[in-house]
Amino acid sequence: MPDAGLHFAQPVWLWGLLLIPLVLVWLWRSAPLRRVGQEQKYADPHLLPYLSGAATVRMAKNRRLVIGWVLVWSLLSLAMAGPRWGYSEMNPFEPGADLVVLLDISRSMGVTDVRPSRLERARQEIQDLLEAQRGVRTGLVAFATIAHVVTPITEDTDSLLRQLPAISPALVRLQGSRLSGALDRASRLLTAQGEEVAHNILLISDGDFAETGIEEQIAELRGQGIRLHVLAVGSTDGGVVPGLMAPNGEPVVSRLDEDGLRELANTGGGVFRVADYRGDDTRELLDAVLSGTTARQIERLQTLVWNEYFYLLLAPAMNEVMWNQPATRRNLAQVQADGGRIIEPVSRSCAAEAMPPTRRWPPPSPRPPPTRRA
Repeated sequence: MPDAGLHFAQPVWLWGLLLIPLVLVWLWRSAPLRRVGQEQKYADPHLLPYLSGAATVRMAKNRRLVIGWVLVWSLLSLAMAGPRWGYSEMNPFEPGADLVVLLDISRSMGVTDVRPSRLERARQEIQDLLEAQRGVRTGLVAFATIAHVVTPITEDTDSLLRQLPAISPALVRLQGSRLSGALDRASRLLTAQGEEVAHNILLISDGDFAETGIEEQIAELRGQGIRLHVLAVGSTDGGVVPGLMAPNGEPVVSRLDEDGLRELANTGGGVFRVADYRGDDTRELLDAVLSGTTARQIERLQTLVWNEYFYLLLAPAMNEVMWNQPATRRNLAQVQADGGRIIEPVSRSCAAEAMPPTRRWPPPSPRPPPTRRA
């Protein structure tokens, strides 16, 4: 954390203070400020009150004027430098997360043991997830034998919702269910987003992966800070896979591999849920996704709000002329209209009162004398 002591937001404005001694030297070397001293050299002491009375008054006024404007310039320079000390920590953003959904679109997802089908049920779960998401950026990868990135990680949930109806097993030519390629795609999408928020993968499938080394790959992802959650779709009773026959001519029956999917979720440090119609699964998955945000990631989202004190220097730097400017009055009226409170200034004598009357420049041309008629 930075030091909370006094410092300046724009210290370059402090260079303006260097102009003060230069101006003072120039004024000291000027004749008006040294006029009385010159008179003391050539006049008797008892005559000085009569010779230098007006000059003394004028010099006193000039000194008051110089001191006043030096004070005003100093206060303005310090105010523009932005003095501040002390700060408070706030988080203007709700801690979010990045999520990549891996949607299984193999033929077994067409089984109708859950109505209307496993794939349709999976689409509905994704829609519920997107509509209820709270600060979660989401990407979608559809996979069977080969994984396809449908949408990268984005906050545009409308784009994802438009893509859902077109996702079907017809998108893939080679049937099967290879999870390793989908996990690799998801990992690359997440690591490209940086480490500001938690990284999560949500697998929506009926399971029954015939690959080896899947658990080792998931454990490696877990070591990289990527958690795997699983939403199982289907039933243990199973159903017939449409359009797929066994070599003996019998229809192929697909059953939900609940134990295998639960083991994958445990290895990935995530949660396991079976899709239902109550909506509790979506809410629990979102809570699990957001709970993965670490204290370090939350700290990166925090913003330090410094206590600014420049206004303490601007108030005494404003004289009556500045206070009564139309622009100042309009701004104050707007502040009052917005519910702000204005503390009226206290009138005191200042250097501006010692200023001589303003003269017109250039002086008006003398009028010609009127012509007298004979």
